[in-house]
Amino acid sequence: MTNPLRHPTLRVLLAILAGVIVGLVDPETGRALKPLGDLFVNAVKLVTAPVVFLTVTLGIAAMRDLKRVGRVGLKALLYFEVVSTAALGIGLAVVNLTKPGAGLDMSHLAKGDVTRFVEAGKGLSWSAFLVHLVPSSAVDAFARGDVLQIVIVAILVGVAMVLAGPEAEPLVGTLERLAKVVYAGVGLVMLAAPIGAFGAMAYTIGAFGLEALLPLARLLLDVYVTMTLFVGVVLWGIARWSGFSLWRLLRVIRDELLLVLGTSSSEAALPRLMVKLERFGCARPIVGLVLPAGYSFNLDGTAIYLSMATIFLAQVYGIDLPLGTQLAVLGVLMITSKGAAGVTGSGFIVLASTLAAIKVVPVEGVALLLGVDRFMSEARAITNLIGNAVGTVVLARHEGEFDETAGAVLEAQLAQRAAA
Repeated sequence: MTNPLRHPTLRVLLAILAGVIVGLVDPETGRALKPLGDLFVNAVKLVTAPVVFLTVTLGIAAMRDLKRVGRVGLKALLYFEVVSTAALGIGLAVVNLTKPGAGLDMSHLAKGDVTRFVEAGKGLSWSAFLVHLVPSSAVDAFARGDVLQIVIVAILVGVAMVLAGPEAEPLVGTLERLAKVVYAGVGLVMLAAPIGAFGAMAYTIGAFGLEALLPLARLLLDVYVTMTLFVGVVLWGIARWSGFSLWRLLRVIRDELLLVLGTSSSEAALPRLMVKLERFGCARPIVGLVLPAGYSFNLDGTAIYLSMATIFLAQVYGIDLPLGTQLAVLGVLMITSKGAAGVTGSGFIVLASTLAAIKVVPVEGVALLLGVDRFMSEARAITNLIGNAVGTVVLARHEGEFDETAGAVLEAQLAQRAAA
């Protein structure tokens, strides 16, 4: 008789449910399980750097045409800017319509230590982001697991290999073999996904409790509804315009989505997502260039959260922001949301930097969101993941680098695995 627990999706889902139960029944034990989630995320970060480097480098080397590399990169950046700006605009529209912060009693809200977020936000700027792009040491970029800097290093190595021509062929072959070993390592790490999801969810519920949701339930609900609308309307429309089914893609990456749900980190699914999108039919050069860059420039869920949180805090403090000011806020967010790439706690840092820049909402207001940010981070991470997966497929199809038959083969394999 078939054992349903062999299915990775079901194992992760059951682990998340078990984590919720443990966190509710015994919060102290739930908080004590935090290291399980941290260990798993650290293990994923361990393999993320080599996966990103190898995929980007080999992708560029396979193109053998630097003009094509530049064209794909420019298209990706243009796509990212248009879609993330649309996400910001949708967030502003919904929060103005629903007004979740109007009449909220702030005395019920837990105020945490927000000093480190405020100070980090003050130091965040576009110029600092540009300087941050290029690491002073390639070793340091890998040691810190800075995805954006690793992408820059990989692009430089890939371009150098193209310029070297036939002389680089032995190195390309070596990196290809190394990539196979690294991908096998990713598979081993992902065996621990249910354990990591269980520990992370048990800690979240045990540390904050469901009661932490009540004072900010309206904002939390609005954020989830807005992100659902963004995926179901905007990304669905983009996918339909590009000639593929969003729901088919979501079925294919469902394991990665559950992993993000359990860990609240879209980065946890990056190595597997890169492999999955290649198997879905996207050419490796497209995956290597577009997906890692999207993790820095195309954070749709983060964009929605930032726009809604900013206006929410203005409503809480009774500050009436006219349309012109809100559009100015959107403009600032278009810059600051990109400046958080690779920064830990980027949601609070970007929000703090934006409030400091517009000077119309108290920066200390971000402390009001500390209690529920963990719950909203799951929606942000899932939306970011879906947005970048869609963007990768869109650009692959636009470049004529998408294999229609590969997706059908992958779906058949997944269906066979589910039935086994």
